[in-house]
Amino acid sequence: MNKEIQFHDLGIKDFQETWDYQEALFKKIVDLKIQKRIQPEIITPNYILFVEHPHVYTLGKSGAMSNLLLSEKQLETKGASFYKINRGGDITYHGPGQIIGYPILDLENFFTDIHKYLRFLEEVIILTLAEYNIIGTRSEGETGVWIDIGTPFVRKICAMGVRASRWVTMHGFALNINTNLGYFDYIIPCGIKGKAVTSLHVELGKTVNEVEVKAIIIKHFQKIFEAKIISN
Repeated sequence: MNKEIQFHDLGIKDFQETWDYQEALFKKIVDLKIQKRIQPEIITPNYILFVEHPHVYTLGKSGAMSNLLLSEKQLETKGASFYKINRGGDITYHGPGQIIGYPILDLENFFTDIHKYLRFLEEVIILTLAEYNIIGTRSEGETGVWIDIGTPFVRKICAMGVRASRWVTMHGFALNINTNLGYFDYIIPCGIKGKAVTSLHVELGKTVNEVEVKAIIIKHFQKIFEAKIISN
């Protein structure tokens, strides 16, 4: 099993370009796994990408178009784009001030359990928030990380949606750091009505150093997945 993960920080990058890059890495791992049946000595790689997208809305394969509250023309006026994509989950927003993590892992290098994988991703974010004295929690039946679950003030700070095939993952999580939360007003986030969205900036009342947050996420990702993350 290979528990080394190659880390690429893509900076600000178009959603489609990043999606194509994810697909290429995903295909590379899947192809190697197929070859591995004949050559068992083959080692499959793992990757994690960090990126920040220009304003974009993405709808998962089980999502409803009715959860996008803007027309195509209105999207243009907001400087936003829209994509139907092949991850699980409903609709979400990506934009500046958000740390998006795309782990492209061969789970056979770690464990073969998608539910466990999602819980591990949530735990990484929960531990990251704890370093800012924010208590992040799970909401039963709703993937992601929340604050003040069980109160009238419940709000979501991190959305998650993944795809997995042959135990290879793609897509991942989006943690709101200094995000303009106004863009969430144009959707029903994750198809869940009546729950607000928040960010580290809002919770702490100040602009947050995103480079620092990235380093903390990497630290906890290594710990939870018992992995070694190598920057390229």
